[in-house]
This record gives sequence, C-alpha cells and structure tokens, in this order.
Amino acid sequence: MKTATCLCGKVSIKVKDFHSEVGACHCSMCRKWGSGPLLTVEAGIANDIRIQPENLVTRFKSSEWAERGFCSQCGSNLFYHLLPTDAYSIPIDLFDDQEDAALSTEVYYDQKPAYYDFANKTKKLTEAEIMKMVQEKYFDE
Repeated sequence: MKTATCLCGKVSIKVKDFHSEVGACHCSMCRKWGSGPLLTVEAGIANDIRIQPENLVTRFKSSEWAERGFCSQCGSNLFYHLLPTDAYSIPIDLFDDQEDAALSTEVYYDQKPAYYDFANKTKKLTEAEIMKMVQEKYFDE
C-alpha cells in the first residue's frame, strides 16, 4: 500500500499501488484548479482506493464525466475521478514515495501556455485527440 496525504495531513488516500508514469494535464480547468498543470498518477478504481475521512473531502463535478476532490480543511487537490470508469488519478506530490515516477504523457497539450515547457520527452495529446478517445471509449458503446 502507498499513502498520499494532503497538506494538513487530515486526509489520507491509501492505494494498492500506482503506475509510475506521471501524466501532466494542461487543460484550462486543471491549470485554474491548481495554478499550473496537474501532475498525476493513475491509482486505480474506487475499490482499490481508501480515502479517509471521506467527510473532509469536497467533490466538485467539473464536467459530464469527471469530478475533482479536495481537502475541505487545507484545500489540497486530492484527485481527479473519471466517473464512467470509476478511475482515480492522484497528484504525484501527495505521495512521499515517488521512486521510479517519471513524466511520460502530456494531455491537452494544445492548451499549454507558452510560458513553460517540460524538458522530458513525452507523448503529447491535444484536446481533440482526448475528446475523441473519451467519446469512443465511454459514450459510443
């Protein structure tokens, strides 16, 4: 088990494990939510995750298919929850153990502002590519 905690330490997220591939989201919502790109790891589905105490987590439905969670005490961003699959992405820096983590993918790359660039060699996906994948995977069944 790996544990992530918010800034104040009152909320913990226990996951069986997380994928070591870090993804960066440059969409305007993520940048507005966290004052910069959101850097997350996939942590699995709800059954694989324990968020405690749930009563200190505020959930905000930010789109038709996703919600974002944050600590109601300190305001730390806790997760991005993809509703159709019940999958959670957790900000990498909430984990103390980040061994083997590496930035591999950047999404909504066409929305990335010009004032920053990552030096890592990454797979870059545009908003159109992401929307096509979401539509095909979750809504065209």
